[in-house]
This record gives sequence, C-alpha cells and structure tokens, in this order.
Amino acid sequence: MKALLALEDGRSFECRSFTGHGETGGEVVFNTSMSGYQEILTDPSYRGQMVTMTYPLIGNYGTNPEDVESARIQASAFILREYQPYPSNFRSTATLEDYLASQNVMGIDRLDTRALTRHIRTAGAMRAMISTTDLDPASLAARAGQLPKMEGLDLASTVSSDHSYCWKDGRVGPAEDWDAVSSVSAKADSGKRFRVVAFDFGIKYNILRCLERVDCDLLVVPASTPAEAVKALLPDGIFLSNGPGDPEPVTYAVDTIRELLGFRPIFGICLGIQLLGLALGGKTYKLKFGHRGANQPVKNLLTGRVEITSQNHGFVVDPGTLNPDEVEITHINLNDQTLEGFRHRTLPVFAVQYHPEAAPGPHDAMYLFDDFITAMNAGGGR
Repeated sequence: MKALLALEDGRSFECRSFTGHGETGGEVVFNTSMSGYQEILTDPSYRGQMVTMTYPLIGNYGTNPEDVESARIQASAFILREYQPYPSNFRSTATLEDYLASQNVMGIDRLDTRALTRHIRTAGAMRAMISTTDLDPASLAARAGQLPKMEGLDLASTVSSDHSYCWKDGRVGPAEDWDAVSSVSAKADSGKRFRVVAFDFGIKYNILRCLERVDCDLLVVPASTPAEAVKALLPDGIFLSNGPGDPEPVTYAVDTIRELLGFRPIFGICLGIQLLGLALGGKTYKLKFGHRGANQPVKNLLTGRVEITSQNHGFVVDPGTLNPDEVEITHINLNDQTLEGFRHRTLPVFAVQYHPEAAPGPHDAMYLFDDFITAMNAGGGR
C-alpha cells in the first residue's frame, strides 16, 4: 500500500505500508543493529519515536512472545528498506507484519533508509509523519512540524507502571510477594540475597532478569514513588532504570533521587544516569542524532579496556557541569567523546549511559551488575 514519510524540514520519502492503512507521527531516529528488532520495538525508551533500521533486510526470523522488553510495542512506527514476509526460525510464532498490525503500529518499507539515515546524521533527529491517506509532501511535512518536540517531554510517566510489582523467576507478580519471596530466598540460599527497589522509568525486562541472576529480589516501583516510601521498604540497594524522553522535566524523580543519595547503594542505566546527574547538580543536553545500536565503543577509564555496547538514548549528561570533587568520570564514548559513565567519589553511587544487559554479542559490560552486588555487600549508606 502506497505511503509517504515527510520530515518537518520538508524532506519526504515515498514508501509502502506493509501493515495496511494508517497514519502516525513522532521523532525519526535510526538504529544500526543487525538483529534484535523485537527487543528494539518493545524497548520503552523508544516511546514517541519512529525507528529506522539501517540493516536492509528485517523480518527474516519473525517474532515470538519471549523476545520482548515490555508488555507492548513502544515505537510509533518501524521504517525498513526491505521487509521479509516469510520468516524462517524455529522460535517464530508470528510474522513481523502480524505482530505490528496486532498492536496497530505502522510498518513501512521500500524506503531509501540509507538516504534517510544520512539526512538525520546531517540535520539531526526530527519530527515526521507517515500516512497512507495524506500523500501530499507539503501537507504532511507541515503536520509533522506541529507534533510535540522531544525536548521538554516527560515520557517516563507515560511508560512507567502505575503500581508496584514483584519480579520473580522472570515474571511479574503482586507487590505483596516481595517480602515473602525475600524471606523464602534468605532461608533457601546459603549466600545472601539482596532486596532491591527498581524505579520504573521505562524499565526493560532483561535488566530485571540480569539483576535476578545476580541474586536480587526485586520490587519494581512507579517513577513517581517518593523517597520516604522507598526508605520505609528498607532495601539493600536502589536501581534507576532506562526510559524515554527528556530527563529535565522529570523533576519529581530528580528530587527523589537527591533525597536517596547516601541512603543505600544506587545503580543507574540510561535515563537513570541522566536523572542521577541532574540530582548531583549536573545538566543534560540533546544529542544531534543520538546513540542507537549494538556496536558503540565505550572506553572504561578505570581499566583502560574498550567495551562494545548496546545503546539507545538521545540525551546525555554534560560532564563539564558535574563537580569533579564529588563525581569521577568512568566511561566515555569513543565515537564522540560523550559521557558514558560516572561514580560518586565518596558515596556508593554509579551509573552508565549504555545498556549492559543488552549484551550485543560480547558480554563486556556485565561486570556492572557484579559491581552493584559488591556495593550492597559492603553495606553502603547511612
């Protein structure tokens, strides 16, 4: 079905919708991963965005109910060069087309994704519209310009759970089970298990799987949970999750994190590092086109090693705004020298901008979960 994608700056691309009639809009970004498209689609950090895959052939291994990072597709649309409608994989239970259509998410292909990606790299990520009904480039571009800008948007509140829940054995359970699970775990295990409160700013399931794998009993709480409620739970550690949108409007979380500094060890990922940076007095800014893909080189300044990482973010902490007497920069991106990690010099607090749980082939960054365990073992906090 004929479709059109129009950017707010007037550039347009003819394409085809392989999911039927529809119309949608959002910020257009690109991801350089060669696989993992179902994880990408369901990552809450993509809320409000239309994802362009730079790898040319997508859909060849289908979809399944296991390779998801949240309860639904989060991206506004999926933009491909060539869609493969005949998947070949023993784990596949549905085609990508059926998966997208089942949740009313548009999928388009036969679009020059190389040209679109090069344009975004030059002009920056920008708003766009896709339509099968409005095929006038000028009209569609004008409508794209009326969409909300990503700057100033608190999208974490739109993807966060509205209630607390326990995570056990890879599944969601009632919050009341947390104390029971922790009690049973403590009796059953010879080693210590750690009670962790995880803030849900758009948390990915695989983060929870990784934390559980290193002996954490997890209670996931809404983004708006106040510090007093967290302290009353008496956790061993606090985790700050990834999430979408601009970190600066998420003032309620920044205030909460600031109150929790020094209470217990804190570990943050992606949006978590940005909110932590703001809580420590730093500033954030929007990258031109962001980091999205499974091949981002990051240098660990503490060890000198280079880690190949998976990333998905459009904002970053400005290292020049952090107090060097309090905060030590631990990781940098080797492509553009932006900040990828820091730790507090005296408090058990650290965070990274990338996704150690995504493991894009290498497991270079999985040590961070062990570092969190080490901090909790030391009994950091007041």
